[in-house]
Amino acid sequence: MNFSKGSAVSWVLLQETKPHIQELSIKTTIISRYAFTAVNCAMVNRHISAAEGVFQFQIPADAYISNFTMIVGGRVYQGEVTSKERRVKQGNSKAKSQDSSENSPEPEVEVFRTAVNIPGRNRAVFLLTYEQLLQRRLGRYRHVTSLRPLQLVSRLSLDVTIADHAPITDLEVLPLQSSRTSSSSSNSPSGSKTAGLEGPCSKTIKQQDNVWRITFSPNIVQQARISTSGILGDFVVRYDVQRELGIGDIQVLNGHFVHYFAPKDLPAVPKNVVFVIDTSASMLGAKMRQTKDALFTILKDLRPGDHFNFISFSNKIKVWQPNRLVPVTPLNIRDAKKFIYLLMPTGGTNIDGAIQMGSSVLREYLSGSDSGQNSVSLIIFLTDGRPTIGEVQSATILGNTRSAVQEKFCVFTIGIGNDVDYRLLERMALDNCGMMRRIPEEADASAMLKGFYDEIGTPLLSDIRINYTESTVGYVTQNLFTNYFNGSEIVIAGKLKNTSAESLHVQVTASNNDKSIVLETDVPLQHRQLETQRRLGFPLGSIAEHFAERVWGFLSVKEGLRARLRSTTSKEREDHIQRATNLSLTYNFLTPLTNMVVEKPVVLADGTMETASNAAPEADEMPPAANDLPVLTPVLRLELSIIFLAGKDNRRPAKKPITISKTSADGDPHFVVEFPLSKLTVCFNINGEPGHVLSLVSDHKYSGVTANGKLIGAPAPPGSHKQQRTYFSTITIVADRPKRAYIEVTPRKVILDGQDRIVLPCHSTAAVDSGVLSVAVVGKANVTVTIGGNISFVILLHQYKNPAPYQRDHLGFYIGNSKGLSDNCHGLLGQFLHQEVGLAELPVQVGAEPDTVLKVKDRSVPVVHKSRKIYSGTQSVDCWFARNNAAKLIDGQYEDYLMSHMFDTGDWPQGTNRM
Repeated sequence: MNFSKGSAVSWVLLQETKPHIQELSIKTTIISRYAFTAVNCAMVNRHISAAEGVFQFQIPADAYISNFTMIVGGRVYQGEVTSKERRVKQGNSKAKSQDSSENSPEPEVEVFRTAVNIPGRNRAVFLLTYEQLLQRRLGRYRHVTSLRPLQLVSRLSLDVTIADHAPITDLEVLPLQSSRTSSSSSNSPSGSKTAGLEGPCSKTIKQQDNVWRITFSPNIVQQARISTSGILGDFVVRYDVQRELGIGDIQVLNGHFVHYFAPKDLPAVPKNVVFVIDTSASMLGAKMRQTKDALFTILKDLRPGDHFNFISFSNKIKVWQPNRLVPVTPLNIRDAKKFIYLLMPTGGTNIDGAIQMGSSVLREYLSGSDSGQNSVSLIIFLTDGRPTIGEVQSATILGNTRSAVQEKFCVFTIGIGNDVDYRLLERMALDNCGMMRRIPEEADASAMLKGFYDEIGTPLLSDIRINYTESTVGYVTQNLFTNYFNGSEIVIAGKLKNTSAESLHVQVTASNNDKSIVLETDVPLQHRQLETQRRLGFPLGSIAEHFAERVWGFLSVKEGLRARLRSTTSKEREDHIQRATNLSLTYNFLTPLTNMVVEKPVVLADGTMETASNAAPEADEMPPAANDLPVLTPVLRLELSIIFLAGKDNRRPAKKPITISKTSADGDPHFVVEFPLSKLTVCFNINGEPGHVLSLVSDHKYSGVTANGKLIGAPAPPGSHKQQRTYFSTITIVADRPKRAYIEVTPRKVILDGQDRIVLPCHSTAAVDSGVLSVAVVGKANVTVTIGGNISFVILLHQYKNPAPYQRDHLGFYIGNSKGLSDNCHGLLGQFLHQEVGLAELPVQVGAEPDTVLKVKDRSVPVVHKSRKIYSGTQSVDCWFARNNAAKLIDGQYEDYLMSHMFDTGDWPQGTNRM
């Protein structure tokens, strides 16, 4: 039987009995090297009976999951991060989604997997978010996204957005990598022997200012050409940023700062290195061959001024040059190659004896007169197994290693294959200022070994200490570092305890070869905050608002986990565990100290969902399409219930005329203020500039509510007396009580940042309710934001199918309920909510028309009578119009209402008109 490619794909889909993934959407936003990733997987069960749907996704091992939500049969199941000390009963009401065992080795990737029964003719949506701080290696940052849905996907899309405080350079999107191990080694200059998957799939790369966006969306035929089983590979993006000489890049946001330190153009520091190589019987074959290949290459990269030695171990321990390290000379390199060539795998694994011997040789060399004063010393220890000869207890080996090293040098450990005690190797490295690398069984060990050596082969600085003003900084993450290697980066995050301080003093001290380096600067905090907001906040919106705090939380948790491993007393260990656990819960991170628990959907024997108040849709009604559902991405955590109103067209809510307050800012923008007590309506125009952010409601100190609007420009229509028009392109609302939350509305989407981040499309109808804060979207019509039950704003959506050159999608802002706003509320609209006004006629000459003035506070404002259309032109309102950008009507001048950014809650200096 012959099939065309398209018919073959259809045949494959028809053979599926398991639920089919209709959509897999992966969106990553990288803000100054901190990556937020949201995975949205929509799965449909086309059969009448229930079927098990399996959601599986690989995440980087150094990332933290920050949210998991399922929507099954129309019901929402929100994951909850809990402490592992909290006992959760194992029953059918709760199920663990993931339990990261403390004693399990850390692989390069972890697989998040959960399985649920999906009712017949129904959908399940899985929403997973995770966060990761990208590490700089060999001069590049590398972000990897796993594309392994294990089946062909109707709509598969991947979107990576990168924005940085510094200009982005050397951006490269690699061909799909067939395995994680091949992509891991691709940072190495020597490359990888495993070729990428070259396919017909197109990707696009766009740049606007300092924001890059990479999209990848292979259709189902393109996927099948790579693999009909849906295993595509890893999508790898590499890049770097432009750097200036000096103290590094410091970014400040909302009471936190992040310091990126990666100096360049420094001379390499000589190194003293002892290679300790496992030659036990299990290394026989490819492992030994690839290890030798890597060591031969590494020998070529040793520099004049370096000193080195080799030790092999199995049952016996052999030292190439007993009791010394030798300089790099052609003769020594030749003899070392001969020693490596003759290595023969045999016997068991004496890890303790090998590390003791390597430490002894290096320690004795450092105590002699031949060692350089400012050289960097390290042991590179490689094994493929667990200790079987000599001391086999991990705790004793670790104690012996600490005693032998005596904090005089660092130990870097490498594990090859599946039989390694990775926890032991990680502890050996952490206890002795080193790093651990894992080389999977099937990997190209030669390339990965060479890549790891390249990372640590060029030390530039040693004994680095970074200090900040003690009176300004409350807590910083690790600020003492033994070594800095070329192509890497030191990242420190701090929490400011004095946010009103004018500047932050930063001092870096370090050693380079025979020199001591001291770098100092004063960072102007307010200026740097505004600069960071301008470079990151405007292009990315509210997701950037908390990135500095998230980096601080991420690094603090990592530091707490490392300190727990290094603890020498039970009390010290418990203190570190408690702190790391508290931080994990605060930032909703799934770590080795926390669990993710989620209620398990219950499907009855007839294939339907268990009866509940929010039961599943009827059997003949499919749930909304995946793009009608919200995408959750992490910022903070807020208890949410999500109600989806979209269904059949005849069940959608009707777009009824709005009957709310006339107080609004809509159109060009035209402002309308209703004064119910005075039975008057006043209107005025604001002729702002595109890009200006206007304060609409400012009550941050009292009710905790702020509303701002950003202007967009458009050409004036033909015959207009204006040169350009301005409209609101974005409305933002900040609610500070009881928990801080941000709402950003554009004509296309609504973003709610509470302790979760939810994105609702404006073309469909949905509602999100947290009990105190709710957002309701009527598709293509309006968005209602309600705060505390007594404050509400309605935002009209003005969208054009085929816009004329002078038309722009824009928003209208209406105040629906202002009872909860205080008497001190301000802003262009807020200042009038609790005011009374009156009209008066000025005396004029006989026969002339009287001038009408509006009495506001102590001011007299000339006004004329006009008519305005509101509510998308469905109603007209008579109003008294104040000219000249509302001069004298508003407190102060137009410029006083310009905000520095969309989420600025700056307080208005209370008082009279400031003319």
